[in-house]
Amino acid sequence: MSYGTAAPFPPVTLDDVRGAQKMLSGVARVTAMEGSRHLSRLVGAPVHLKCENLQRTGSFKLRGAYVRIAGLLPEERAAGVVAASAGNHAQGVALASSLLGVHATVFMPKGAPLPKISATRDYGAEVRLHGQVVDETLAAAQEYAAATGAVFIHPFDHADVIAGQGTVGLEILEQCPEVRTIVVGVGGGGLAAGIAVAVKSVRPEVRIVGVQAEGSAAYPPSLAAGRPVVIDNPATMADGIRVGRPGDVPFGIIHELVDEVRTVSEDELSAALLLCLERAKLVVEPAGASPVAALLSGKGGIEGPVVAVLSGGNVDPVLLQRVLRHGMAAQGRYLAVRLRLTDRPGALATLLGVLSAADANVLDVSHVRTDPRLGLTEAEVELHLETKGPAHCTEVGRALREAGYTVIT
Repeated sequence: MSYGTAAPFPPVTLDDVRGAQKMLSGVARVTAMEGSRHLSRLVGAPVHLKCENLQRTGSFKLRGAYVRIAGLLPEERAAGVVAASAGNHAQGVALASSLLGVHATVFMPKGAPLPKISATRDYGAEVRLHGQVVDETLAAAQEYAAATGAVFIHPFDHADVIAGQGTVGLEILEQCPEVRTIVVGVGGGGLAAGIAVAVKSVRPEVRIVGVQAEGSAAYPPSLAAGRPVVIDNPATMADGIRVGRPGDVPFGIIHELVDEVRTVSEDELSAALLLCLERAKLVVEPAGASPVAALLSGKGGIEGPVVAVLSGGNVDPVLLQRVLRHGMAAQGRYLAVRLRLTDRPGALATLLGVLSAADANVLDVSHVRTDPRLGLTEAEVELHLETKGPAHCTEVGRALREAGYTVIT
């Protein structure tokens, strides 16, 4: 998506971030920092998780939204604010506006997950559903701002927003003063830019590593070109970092202060989300799990102690179900097979007995008996199995073939 060209704002300073921290006292939580023995073992260095998924509204977005709205002039507050978002920014603006007594109108795509729509309303915003994609929603919000005088609250391309997000960096330095590397997801760039300003101003030797999804990675070509570049049709399950153009203000900061921007695959995102749930006992959305995905990728070059910023936990339950299954498949713990068997009484029970002996857990069974592709005495069965890893998948396939079954998939 493209958010257009932002007005030229002054650069963000450490004093701005410290001022934002004072403003957010009693509003935003100082979120927990949790050590991860499992990730530490994999990386070969201490790894800590900065749990912004446990922030109010479920993500870091409240920080920047509150600082931006709190800085409005009285006449601007009276006109209200407007935002466009499919989720986290919407909820951050809604709660911040409610706390400050400002009317908020939030435009959301018609296909936005119902829990996110409901939460945005519950935080006090007026929600208007418009368009099928965020670009259409954004255009509607900007038209509303022009027509009503409401102040448009950009999700990342404003100095006040970046200063608010930078308070995460100050907390990291306070909670883990020995940190050597901070890994953070990057969409438009507001969070990474804010953390970079806060951390590099105090500890310039700390490395900041940004992470983008492969299908939505606008920063690598932009950094190579020296200016924000638009990528067409950004695609990833990690909607929190699905942005097609870097923000002008965060881009300048990231270009100067962030040491590296890496990309991760959808499989790596799925595996990271699954790890956060199973090993850290934390519900994290795909964008929030992107730093963990980067650590799991095994690309190296990460000096510890490491802090991975879990930026949000607002994952749609339907998506969570799909992602968990995808993550299990990526780890070889989920196997889908199709096979043919003789259509006779007890044939399915015999098949299930073979799978039981192979210690595979059957999740779903689809049994087809009438199909032009099948012989008169044939039936086709599709099974979804829970397994213990790639080696076990191989064992299950071998057990089926040794039992005389023709495995199609």
